[in-house]
Amino acid sequence: MPQLPPPPAPGEGATTDDVVAWVARHLGDLTLEGPDGVRAGGLRGGQPAADAALAQVDVRGYARSRSQVLPRSRQGATRMSPYVRHGLVLLPDLWDAVADAPAPDRRKYRDELLWQEYARHLYARVGPALGRDLRRAQPRTPQPWTEPWPREMACLDHVVGALQDDGWLVNQTRMWLASQWAVRAGHDWWRGEDEMFTHLLDGSRAANRLGWQWTVGTGSGKPYGFSRWQVEKRAPGLCRACPLADRCPIQDWPDATAGPAADGPDLGSGPVPAGPAEPEGAGGEVVWLTAESLGDSDPALAADPARPAVFVFDEPLLARLRLSGKRLVFLAETLGELAATRPVEVRRGDVVAELDDRPLAATWTPVPGWARRERRLQVVEQHPWPWLVRPRPSSVRSFSAWRKGSGR
Repeated sequence: MPQLPPPPAPGEGATTDDVVAWVARHLGDLTLEGPDGVRAGGLRGGQPAADAALAQVDVRGYARSRSQVLPRSRQGATRMSPYVRHGLVLLPDLWDAVADAPAPDRRKYRDELLWQEYARHLYARVGPALGRDLRRAQPRTPQPWTEPWPREMACLDHVVGALQDDGWLVNQTRMWLASQWAVRAGHDWWRGEDEMFTHLLDGSRAANRLGWQWTVGTGSGKPYGFSRWQVEKRAPGLCRACPLADRCPIQDWPDATAGPAADGPDLGSGPVPAGPAEPEGAGGEVVWLTAESLGDSDPALAADPARPAVFVFDEPLLARLRLSGKRLVFLAETLGELAATRPVEVRRGDVVAELDDRPLAATWTPVPGWARRERRLQVVEQHPWPWLVRPRPSSVRSFSAWRKGSGR
C-alpha cells in the first residue's frame, strides 16, 4: 500500500474539518459511518491537547463528584482516559500530577488509575480470553428486551447520544449501559461491549471488557443493577422530562443473581507478562508506533528524538471492527501533531506486510496483537513499557487480590 500523506496538524493551523476530511478520504471506507459520515468526537487528539489537559487536572472534590452525570458542569471526571489509552499521558505522570490534591480525592483518583493498571495486567495475562466469561456465566432474564438500549427512555437517549456523538462517557453511565444491556435486557454482554468499543475514544479491550465483566457479574460474581434511582440521583431532570416517566421500565431494581460458575481462564497466582525491565538490543532504524504508543514520552520515541517513526492503520483489523470515524479522527490528529515534530510515515495495510524487512525499535506493549506481530517482524530494539506498577506473579482474580499482590 502506498504511503499516506501525514494528517494535517492542528498545531500548524489545521482545523478539525481538515482532519475529518483527511480521514474521510484515506480511511473513510473502513469506518462505521462511511466516508460521508465521518465526524470528530468530543475531545481533540494530539500531544499538545494531552499536555494542556494534564496541566489542568484538578481532582478537588473528585471523591464526591466523579459519578455525577448532569449537569455536566458538576462532573468530577477528568476526561484524561483517551490520552492515557493512546500513551499521550502516562499513568505514572498522572499519578504524580495529583500528589497535592486533598487526601480523599487523591486516594479515590489513584484508585481509578490502579484499576486501569489492573486491566492492563489482566489483559496481558489472559489475552483474548478477556472476551469470555471470566468467573460466572452472564445472568439471564426470562424475557429479553427486543432493543437493549431503547431511545424512548430519556436516560438511555442521553447516554447513547453522548456515546455516539462525543465518544466519551463518565464511568457511571458506562455502568448504566452495560447493566441495562446485559443484566436487565438480557442481551449477550460481549455484543454490547463491542458496541461501546466502536465509539469510545478511549476504547481499549483491556479496560472496556473488564468494565463490562465487572458490571454484569461475569467477572465479579455480583451483577450491578441499573434503575431509576441512579438516574434521579446522578442526572436530575432526565426522569422529569422522560415520556415514560409515569411507566418507567426501570422503576425497580432488576431481578438478577449471579450465573453459574464459568470455565474461564486461570486467574490465580501466576506470572503476568511484563516485557523487558531495561532496553534490549539496538539498531532500530525506525520506531514502530501503535495506538498504545503515540506520545512523546513513549520510551522508543524518547530514546532518539531524531529517529523517524512509522504508524500503520491496520486495514484488515479496521475492516473487521468498523470503528466510528471519530476514533480515527482522534488518531489522525495525534499523528499529525507528531509528524510536525519528527519524520513520521503513515501507512495503510497489513502491519506485518508494511513493516517487513525493516529493523524496528518499539516499546513492548501489553496487548496480544502487538505480541503476535512482533514475532513476525524485525524488532531489533525493544524498550520497557512504562508501567505504573510493574507486574510480578500475583492473582488477577479480582482488583483487591491483584492490589494486595502488587503491593499497592
